[in-house]
Amino acid sequence: MTLAAAHVDTGDTAWLLAATALVLLMTPGLALFYGGMVRTKSVLNMLMMSFVSIALVTVVWLAAGYSLAFGEDTGGGLLGGLDHLGMSGITPDSVQGTVPTLLFATFQLTFAVVTAALVSGAVADRTKFGAWLVFVPVWTLLVYVPVAHWTWGPGGWILDGLGALDFAGGLPVEITSGASGLALCLVLGPRLGFKKDAMRPHNLPMVVLGAGLLWFGWFGFNAGSALGANGLAAAVFLNTLAAGCTGLLGWLFVEQKRDGHPTTLGAASGAVAGLVAITPSCGSVSLLGALVVGLAAGAVCSYAVSWKFRLNFDDSLDVVGVHLVGGIIGTLLIGVFAVDSMTGGPEGLLYGGGFGQLGRQLVAVAAVGAYAFAVTYGIGKLIDRVLGFRASEEQEHTGLDLTVHAETAYDHGVLGHGAPVTHSVAPTAQKVRPQG
Repeated sequence: MTLAAAHVDTGDTAWLLAATALVLLMTPGLALFYGGMVRTKSVLNMLMMSFVSIALVTVVWLAAGYSLAFGEDTGGGLLGGLDHLGMSGITPDSVQGTVPTLLFATFQLTFAVVTAALVSGAVADRTKFGAWLVFVPVWTLLVYVPVAHWTWGPGGWILDGLGALDFAGGLPVEITSGASGLALCLVLGPRLGFKKDAMRPHNLPMVVLGAGLLWFGWFGFNAGSALGANGLAAAVFLNTLAAGCTGLLGWLFVEQKRDGHPTTLGAASGAVAGLVAITPSCGSVSLLGALVVGLAAGAVCSYAVSWKFRLNFDDSLDVVGVHLVGGIIGTLLIGVFAVDSMTGGPEGLLYGGGFGQLGRQLVAVAAVGAYAFAVTYGIGKLIDRVLGFRASEEQEHTGLDLTVHAETAYDHGVLGHGAPVTHSVAPTAQKVRPQG
């Protein structure tokens, strides 16, 4: 992300307002994407885990998250200061680069929101909702906020010390969510029937709709990170589109070769994999580089999602296989395909930059992945010991929609545990047997 002179530009501000709305839309899009991938008995719970993340992360971000992530460094490049707790000291006249500081803070908030929601996909179908309400704000402050400061904050050690590049969130968003998802998988253990029962997506049209909304929002995610309505934003916008397309094609090619048929779920997952990988590299690579990054992610991630069966960890909705693996691919390939026309200096291995930038990218990936995994594992274990993190066997077997939220997604006209709904216009109402 780049910052310019301290004055408000109306064009830049208008674009970032639109980009912020686009990124916020990604979380409802993710809810649909995840909701379609689970079984009918847990659809509403999956939607709720994403939607409640909007509220929880917003409160935490405005209270302390923004200050700790983007406040002046307190030393060592590890964390920002406390000058802006509760957004204190920031007025409508405050400026960050060429946009109002309040807008910049809100834009960054939407990144934190969708990152927390991403983690939920790794532990779908078996997580206590009350424990999730505790996990999200704690995780945001202890994991997302420090990594955001390292990567983008003033004086952050990855940005200013190491010199690794990450334009729009390969480290704080993709690798952090993927490594954290893996940690929670190990804390909670596999779902009942893992590797025995078929756990296919219940609604593929919902999955494709969610993927489409994610792709739409991703233009704000990546191109908005230019923080201006300029040529860099245009190049990033095109790179994002290109990588999503080659990611989709790469995944389908692997499916056709391996399984004999391309699938709808594969198309949606491949597009997301390409978008994940281009997120860190979209502001560093050329259009050709973006095409290769997306293709590599689509192909590799299509194999990576099956690793959970070999390694015996139940990543319910492939957060590890897509976001962790895709984020690593996109972040490392900056060291191969970076061009000075995009970065303003650093170049990748194929453009005469040697192994230096690739090495810096590798250090950043290893540090962020290890930190996110270790801290998330500790948070998960603590919550599990104090509150219990995993739903009971009865809740999991019956379905979290009915047992936790007293609702079902597809039994229309039914409330609670099968109680009929009566209306003045419908004097008789039949009792419908709940699903799951």
